[in-house]
Amino acid sequence: MTDLRAAFLEELMAVAPDLDAATIADDDHLQEDLGLDSMDFLNLVARLHRRFGLPIPEADYPRLATARKAAAYLAEKLADQS
Repeated sequence: MTDLRAAFLEELMAVAPDLDAATIADDDHLQEDLGLDSMDFLNLVARLHRRFGLPIPEADYPRLATARKAAAYLAEKLADQS
């Protein structure tokens, strides 16, 4: 999970370089706490899709709202592919 969180934060930093990964808590909400707008969020989803080769349907977007949720979601989806 730690590796997935780190990968998620790496992609987040690519979309929002003004954020400091070291200060992002597991439960900080990307839009409400960190200030991502909808386009930033969509760019993040696209980057995660490319990095992990996972389809991420719009219905699953709430599962990417925090670093903790995103790492759990990615772990679940990657396990499903195995």
